[in-house]
Amino acid sequence: MPENRIINRLSSGEIPVKIAIVGGGRACRYFLELLQQETFLNMKIEIAGVCDIDPEAEGFVMAREMGIFTTDNFHDFFSLDDLDGILELTNSNEVLQELIQNRPKRIAILEHNIGRLFRNLFETDLRLKAAEQQVAHDELVTDFLIKQAKQMIVVLNTDFTIADANKAYLKAIGKSREEAVGKPCYTVMHGLKRPCSDSEIGFGCPMVETLRTGESAHIIREVPRSGDRATYSEIVTYPMQDREGKIVRVIEIWRDITDALSQRVNERLETLKANLHKIVQEDRMISLGKLAASCVHEINNPIQGLLTFSHMMVEMLSAETPSPDERQDLKHYATLMSSELERCGNIISGLLSFSRSTELENARLDLIDVVQAVLALTRHKIELQNIELDLRAPAKPLYIYGDANRLQQCFLNLIFNAVEAMPEGGRLSIELRETDEWACLEITDSGYGIPADSLDHIYDPFFSTKNSGEGTGLGLSIVYGVVKVHEGDIAVRSHPGEGTSFTLRFPIVRPTEVSNVQ
Repeated sequence: MPENRIINRLSSGEIPVKIAIVGGGRACRYFLELLQQETFLNMKIEIAGVCDIDPEAEGFVMAREMGIFTTDNFHDFFSLDDLDGILELTNSNEVLQELIQNRPKRIAILEHNIGRLFRNLFETDLRLKAAEQQVAHDELVTDFLIKQAKQMIVVLNTDFTIADANKAYLKAIGKSREEAVGKPCYTVMHGLKRPCSDSEIGFGCPMVETLRTGESAHIIREVPRSGDRATYSEIVTYPMQDREGKIVRVIEIWRDITDALSQRVNERLETLKANLHKIVQEDRMISLGKLAASCVHEINNPIQGLLTFSHMMVEMLSAETPSPDERQDLKHYATLMSSELERCGNIISGLLSFSRSTELENARLDLIDVVQAVLALTRHKIELQNIELDLRAPAKPLYIYGDANRLQQCFLNLIFNAVEAMPEGGRLSIELRETDEWACLEITDSGYGIPADSLDHIYDPFFSTKNSGEGTGLGLSIVYGVVKVHEGDIAVRSHPGEGTSFTLRFPIVRPTEVSNVQ
């Protein structure tokens, strides 16, 4: 049948199909416009003529303008050479029947419903072509972003096999695209036989989370590289979903954050150093306040003595000629006043030295002198609390290298803690000795001691066994830090109700080393 011949030739797209149109109205014009857009890439259709009794019909006019043969009598089409079919678009049964009855057998008659089918096919093809162009554009953009990105990007199937990867990813794993595509990502990247989350490798997999939740996920992972420098990557996964919302693939992006992470760590470290310096200074001010309160009483006694001696001296000097005994008394009073003034001067000098904020200064010093300087500042507070002080020190110096101010603050904290642990009085023993290569300082009190479950935490910042508001919880942290800065170590022994003993050790400086320094 000629109709089947037309369908076969349209499907093959090899030989043009010549069709004439009866009915030059709006449907004809629409059909001609579709043909001008060349939307049927695999079909070749040639319009041989258009027929309409109305010369002003819009399709008829368009055909005439396009140079297509036009007529008002469809019988003229029967004589056209190589005409394959006539498309009836008048929607008139009479015209259709007349065409069927008078057409040559070689010419197929296509009724208006078939014409509507052609139009629908054209429209569908137009939409498909637009969709194909959009898909091609999206694929081009995606391919460009993935291939050209400096970050490591890999496209994964839901079974963890690699669908595609960019140059940066392939370079990082040291494989070609052929070696990577189709292989499991956990095998290619880590040499594993199972997904990372199921293995003993020790880290999770963001893709597993994305497959579980359908949302983006990320982790930070240490990535092994050649050399000693560790590198860190942020791995982010994004789901690729079909129209039904089913995940079909996952895009995984690796971003090297080593430098950024290092910068953040350094910034945080600088902030911590600044905060620690501030805390240390605040602790010094607290200790200074305690010292000042103690020293006020310590200085008050010699001042009172000075006032008494001065009044007595004024009375003696008021006489016309002091007797020999009075001159001897004056000399004695002057000696006492000089001694008391020197004592006040030493206390004030100690306060000034302790309050002076300086950078760490590493110098040779005698550990015994440092301890005695601290005791000169705290002796009055010790005596006021009815605490017996037992100081034992060798006759020869115990030389170490260190910062006198930092060591004073360290020892002050320990002594103040010991005094506060004995509010009703007790015994404070301070022993300095040389042991092997160490200069040792042991401070022991007979106070209430430290609970066993607190001993492992006493050096933790802000940890305190005192009542709320009675301490900052930083004193022993600072003690620990000062000892470690001086390359020493610290040990503690304590039993509740029996007291506490801290032993500090510092590397000793031998006399030969001292002479070399001098």
